[in-house]
Amino acid sequence: MSTQLQTELGHVHVSDHVLSVIAGSAAMECYGLVGMASRKQFKDGIAELLGRENLSRGVEIRREGEATHVDLYIVVSYGTRISEVAHNVQSRVKYVLNEVTGLKVDYVNIIVQGVRVSQ
Repeated sequence: MSTQLQTELGHVHVSDHVLSVIAGSAAMECYGLVGMASRKQFKDGIAELLGRENLSRGVEIRREGEATHVDLYIVVSYGTRISEVAHNVQSRVKYVLNEVTGLKVDYVNIIVQGVRVSQ
């Protein structure tokens, strides 16, 4: 599925995969984040840490009517305040998606899949 944006020059279609990569890379810039986790973690019970090449696998873009929701599955660093890391990731992802694509994101949901000691 893609997002259609209207500009003065015409229509722009942005795929959900592109939005996922942008959101994942914006999240990785935040302090206290070890990495993105797989969305299918609940099946195994083990949080699989994804590398930089798989950033879109830890992000889900949903649309409910005109509203856009972003779900991020993350692994945080041990010793950091989880609520602060989650808030920073929410703010950063919302800001970057708005600046890069012009898309207004209504909700950024953070699902913490695990805590790891960062190297």
